[in-house]
Amino acid sequence: MERTGEEEPRPPPPLLPVQELAARQGAAGDDDVPARYVARANDAEATAAAAAAQVPVVDLGRLCQSAGGESAADEAAGLRSALQSWGLFLVANHGIEASLMDAVMEASREFFRQPLEEKQKHTNMVDGLHFQLEGYGNDRVASEDQVLDWCDRLYLKVEPQDERNLALWPARLRDVLHEFTAKCTTLKDRLLPEMAKLLELDDDYFGNQFGDKADTYARFSYYPPCPRPDLVFGLKPHSDASFISLLMVDSSVGGLQVLRDGVWYDVPTKPHTLLINLGDQMEIMSNGIFKSPVHRVVTNAKKERLSVVLFYSVDPEREIQPVGRLIDENHPALYKKVKVKEYVAGLYDISLKEKCTLETRAMEVFAKHEWRFSNRLC
Repeated sequence: MERTGEEEPRPPPPLLPVQELAARQGAAGDDDVPARYVARANDAEATAAAAAAQVPVVDLGRLCQSAGGESAADEAAGLRSALQSWGLFLVANHGIEASLMDAVMEASREFFRQPLEEKQKHTNMVDGLHFQLEGYGNDRVASEDQVLDWCDRLYLKVEPQDERNLALWPARLRDVLHEFTAKCTTLKDRLLPEMAKLLELDDDYFGNQFGDKADTYARFSYYPPCPRPDLVFGLKPHSDASFISLLMVDSSVGGLQVLRDGVWYDVPTKPHTLLINLGDQMEIMSNGIFKSPVHRVVTNAKKERLSVVLFYSVDPEREIQPVGRLIDENHPALYKKVKVKEYVAGLYDISLKEKCTLETRAMEVFAKHEWRFSNRLC
């Protein structure tokens, strides 16, 4: 719809990728960062070592044993604890070959190590001015006073397969990403029935909610060394708007932190395991029994960091709401019915408008979100 009586706002000028900015500053011996990246005050908490999150490692093979038994029950208990407390867990024995995981990470590193002009062949800026979701570059910048993250990303739609924009897929990544996506989707399909069982739902309940047009996006995040980790976030505090996220993190460099009871914890890394993170869609459907955790990425002064995540979401045209069987007079509905695409768009707009200059502001952002908390009873 056209605007009447006012001009369409001009988008902010395009930014230099953070990797390029960091390289130029390093070459010039500049240990400062531009003001637009300063997200928090310089304080002791910013540089203090965080406690390690006691995140369970779930053995998928034992969890899915057809005959059940004590070992399966133990894994299910660990999974329940993780979903109700941390909202995330590590999964081992997941069926994805270590060689394939290594190949995805190596191809990702090769992409980000290319000259800038090569990476910009996959840019997310149309005509150099207008942001599109897919492609290489910064996250969306809505205004010139928006606080920025110390991160470059490559964002690609991987499912449905017939909606892939292969022109944006780097050639070196195509085959391994196709294979990795297929294996991760199989893993997701094995996990969902186990999560449904914990809520005493039919095994196929969550799987049936996704629909034929459910979408999956892959995000490759590159975090260059940052001279001021006390001031700058790799990613500001947020929760995922997806149903579930499968994350493969750098095995040698930490940085992911999760918020629990007002305290930030380091999420451990373990080679060739995957981190499973619940999203808001799962929290809504489970009526808050399972948690969508607020998390962030902190920067590192000496080392680069790389992560690859697949975001699985319900068909954007579908509506989600708490499962009826989880609601009674003692457990009222905490969330109202909402169309997925409207929820995602609303949460995204809030994240752009809020400056999040302090990590504590993250909780205010989510408390304000009318779809998540308007029906919560005090």
